[in-house]
Amino acid sequence: MRIHCKVVVIAVCFGVFLLLYFLGGNAADDPLLKEVGEEEEEDGKSSPSPPERGRDVAAKFARKSSAGVGVRAEEPPRGRKERKAISRGAGVNAKSRPRNNVVRPVIKRTRVEEVMHLAVVACGNRLDETLTMVKSAILFSLKKIKFHIFAEDPLAPQFEERLNQWPRPVSSKFQYSIYPITFSVGNADEWKKLFKPCAAQRLFLPVILKDVDSLLYVDTDVLFLRPMDDIWSLLKSFNSTQLAAMAPEHEVPKIGWYSRFARHPFYGVTGVNSGVMLMNLTRIRSTLFKNSMIPSGLSWEDLLHPLYQKYKNHITWGDQDLLNIIFHYNPECLFIFPCQWNYRPDHCMYGSNCKGAEEEGVSILHGNRGVYHDDKQPAFKVVYDAIHDFPFEDNMFQSLFYPIQTKFLDTVNTLCGRIPQVFLKQIEKTMKKVFEEKVVRHVRPHK
Repeated sequence: MRIHCKVVVIAVCFGVFLLLYFLGGNAADDPLLKEVGEEEEEDGKSSPSPPERGRDVAAKFARKSSAGVGVRAEEPPRGRKERKAISRGAGVNAKSRPRNNVVRPVIKRTRVEEVMHLAVVACGNRLDETLTMVKSAILFSLKKIKFHIFAEDPLAPQFEERLNQWPRPVSSKFQYSIYPITFSVGNADEWKKLFKPCAAQRLFLPVILKDVDSLLYVDTDVLFLRPMDDIWSLLKSFNSTQLAAMAPEHEVPKIGWYSRFARHPFYGVTGVNSGVMLMNLTRIRSTLFKNSMIPSGLSWEDLLHPLYQKYKNHITWGDQDLLNIIFHYNPECLFIFPCQWNYRPDHCMYGSNCKGAEEEGVSILHGNRGVYHDDKQPAFKVVYDAIHDFPFEDNMFQSLFYPIQTKFLDTVNTLCGRIPQVFLKQIEKTMKKVFEEKVVRHVRPHK
């Protein structure tokens, strides 16, 4: 009996021993414990006491478990020798080197926001027309715009009042400065009466805006049907000698005004239209322009007044004629962009003659001849009225595009309304692009 009991006790003890052996072996194979052991061996330290080992293992488990939810666990305190070895990198593998708790300052590099500059000159009754142009630029553009508004004294406070009434989400997209009408050379009254009131002011923009590198000038009767960013990007297409960009005055020489009636030099075969003019003001200020008066060339400011004095009895379209004369003698300075960037009634009232607009749609609509305010070309008036009446807070498709599309049905029997896709193609494309940039991009989940 005693022998039997001894056998049972020995068997139980042996079984407990085996159980402890297997549990100890499996624990040693656990990757967390194994990693702790490896770190201790690499640190060259003697085996810690059981309480210290327990704290190290617990800390290791804490770090591993917290990593799954993106929270970094606090590391256990280390001895002075260990910190010194880590700082020197002695005997510590890069992968197993513990992270210290020193918080390093994060240096944020702020990207300078690019601002586009747009200038317009307004005199007389052009307040509403100018504000509608400004509105079209803001509606479709992506980058911030700085408007340089040159206005007669009575108009200046009206511009300020109206612009300050626009909603905050809109006003955050632009800046503006208002300037008086000034002419640096010659007789101011004479310049002011050249062609249309104040139109000659555009000639003096390089002189007045000395701190502006590049600029887009537009007439008050211009409407943007796509982001201003796109025409602004054409500045990058200038070669080393080009300093301004305009569209041809006509596409067909036989119906062009300059090719038939001009009594002065003009650019190319049909001349250029200055209603939309992209300028590198820095290059204009630093260039000597060839001319028919002084062989050595003249700066922009020094050229304007003598040029006007020489040709004032031969020009019809005022400042635009002077620009044509300047670039006639300096053709290498001009970049020509296609007609869809300055689409006028002349491109459709004699038959469609702007191929670029037929293929891509109108990019910038130029309603000269007063077509926004009469019924001679209702297709132009439909677009102007829709943008003028559009409330900023409304949906652009519902309150802007669909009204234009619907009202165009009443213009299909007119000279310009018979090709509605020319007017509608780019504005529909632009609205989709703006929606994607300003709405979809902000709600798309980050990967």
